[in-house]
Amino acid sequence: MELSIFIPILILYLVIMSCLAYYGYHKTVTEADYLIAGGNINPVVMALSYGATFISTSSLIGFGGTSATFGFGLLWLSALNIIFGVFAAFAIYGTRIRSRAKQLNVFTFPSLLGGMYKSRFVTIFAGTMIFIFMPAYTSIVLIGGGRFIQETMGINYNLGLLLIAAIVTVYVLSGGLRAVMYTDAFAAVIMVVMASVLLFVTYQQAGGVIDGHRALSSMENLVPSALVEQGHQGWTSMPAIGSPQWWTLVSTLIMGVGIGVLAQPQLAMRSMTVSSDRSLYRSIAVGGVVIFFLAGGAYMVGPLSNIIFQDIEGVLAMEAAGGNTDLVIPILINEIMPDWFIYLFTLTAISAALSTVSSLIHVQAASLSEDILKKLNITAVFNGKISMSRLGVLIGMTAAISLAYVLPGGVIAQATAFWFGICAAVFLPALTGGLFWKKASKAGAEASIVVGFLASTSGFLFFHAKEASAIGLSEAVFGKTTLLPFPMTHIDPLFYAFPLSALTFIVVSLITSEKKAGKVDMEGKVEQVEANQ
Repeated sequence: MELSIFIPILILYLVIMSCLAYYGYHKTVTEADYLIAGGNINPVVMALSYGATFISTSSLIGFGGTSATFGFGLLWLSALNIIFGVFAAFAIYGTRIRSRAKQLNVFTFPSLLGGMYKSRFVTIFAGTMIFIFMPAYTSIVLIGGGRFIQETMGINYNLGLLLIAAIVTVYVLSGGLRAVMYTDAFAAVIMVVMASVLLFVTYQQAGGVIDGHRALSSMENLVPSALVEQGHQGWTSMPAIGSPQWWTLVSTLIMGVGIGVLAQPQLAMRSMTVSSDRSLYRSIAVGGVVIFFLAGGAYMVGPLSNIIFQDIEGVLAMEAAGGNTDLVIPILINEIMPDWFIYLFTLTAISAALSTVSSLIHVQAASLSEDILKKLNITAVFNGKISMSRLGVLIGMTAAISLAYVLPGGVIAQATAFWFGICAAVFLPALTGGLFWKKASKAGAEASIVVGFLASTSGFLFFHAKEASAIGLSEAVFGKTTLLPFPMTHIDPLFYAFPLSALTFIVVSLITSEKKAGKVDMEGKVEQVEANQ
């Protein structure tokens, strides 16, 4: 890449982003402005911001590269992204979240959960979990952006990562969620256009839709023997049912992210930013288009890259990327796309990283100020709630940068699934019950989030091989990598943590709501007797 050409383009991009951030800053006056963009954002802006936040470099770079190994089976995740991540998130959950948040006068996801149950514990627990665990997800988004800049611009990875972090820190500190959403919307437009062009050119290079799929199917005999032993049956087929690859694809990548999207704090907050249910309904079409091109496009480009690398270099995508799935898409773009596209797609990768990281950092900061410090009655270091939030921005970004230097390569897709899955197990039963079930109780919600958290973390520490082997606690304590044999080593903890959490919520809620009903009924009878006397 010629930096003399790219740098002016980057400067123009940053000027536009800065103007949007300044506009958000100028409009940020109240606490509601900083935390939920005043609750009156245009539905198109909301949908674009939602899509840009949802589909980050973890999808474009991480999941796109991962699909080069797993094949078109990952398109099931794209379907769930649209069904659950857009339609259900807006039309079913979003409308209830918006009305309940307004009714309770809350501006954060943990405060919404705690407010529905009148539980200080739920608010603090959820806020603490977000503030402690979300930096891990934030860090892998930073990694995706840094890796792309490294591959396309030839710039040192550390410098690319710090550049993205510095830009995000500046405009989240200044403009809050208004600045985040305006810049996200602009980023989403760039992302959709460039992802569409990449998808079109990739199919063109692969021989077209029909011939490209036929060619990919004929490459089944080229699947490495190690993947065949794991259940791989070709890039146009699902892995063998019950095989290690099938369990990883279905339980971790598809179900973990596909269901977990409903309980993502940074996405649920978007429902609080519009003024009416009608606005949410109007957002569905735009959100669906954004998700289709950004997620679905990446999951199609990945498998097709095997054809292109085979034709150009005589190797499969993973071999061309040196075994690091995070480098497949950047290398593919450098191989097949014209120079002008590389410049603009670099902005796409930067946009994807900026949009998601800004939203994640904003949520972490709000959790620190609103859900932890405020609930614990801890005096802020600075005066005012917005200052506490800004302190959270600095802490959250520092933690994310630190983790980005520690996490290994090829971790983006797996770490994304980890965060989405743990959110589903911990938050989704209590959120669903609070929005839709009259018998949902405070005790049920508190028990559910604790069980969901313990079951998820235990699964990752002692049963799921990828995380358990990397963390090493099971090996240190029990002398073996995992406590149970296959298939538990490849079944994502979501598959048992979420049912346990949901069952706990239902049982405890039924028991406690019946006791409460009995108590109310008894008090009523006593009052009636006293009245008769």
